Amino acid sequence: MGAESSRSSLSQDDLEFLKRKTNFDEQTICDIYRGFLADCPEGKMVPATFCQIYSKCFPAGNAREFCDHVFRTFDTDKNGVIDFKEFLLSIDVNSSGSPEEKLNWAFSLYDVDGNGYIDIHEMTKLVTSIYKMVGTAQIQLEDTPVERAHDIFDKMDLDSDGKITKEEFTKTCLGDKNLLNLLAPNM
Repeated sequence: MGAESSRSSLSQDDLEFLKRKTNFDEQTICDIYRGFLADCPEGKMVPATFCQIYSKCFPAGNAREFCDHVFRTFDTDKNGVIDFKEFLLSIDVNSSGSPEEKLNWAFSLYDVDGNGYIDIHEMTKLVTSIYKMVGTAQIQLEDTPVERAHDIFDKMDLDSDGKITKEEFTKTCLGDKNLLNLLAPNM
């Protein structure tokens, strides 16, 4: 998928692929592609560009760490850049995916090392980066990011084995709207 679609024009094969795999029509795909090329003329988004764009949504905080995690999740072929297909597929899941697709995407975000489960260190990293991103003025919580991460982890680790599986993550999020809004806000 990755680098092969990083060209200055969208190929017919890529266009057909994106029409099949997303909920976007041809015109919307082409419009988004033009915008993508305006920000990334080489057809590849690097982490610095991604963070610059993403940070505009959170002017009160420091989005750098969280950007790194989101970038990693968009970069599905792990080649260090996001091509248009990766970009649009991730946007599609987050904007119009099913609850299960969105939670699978969110799980990948929290599973930093990609080993199939979330440990307390990964949960702490992500929760801390969220606190930094939104800024302290925006957070109405009394606890620290570490305390919050431990609270969330304890709630999600249903079998108390020290790791959260995708099933535990999904089940807990679907059963707790507050947790769902914190961990997967586009649901």
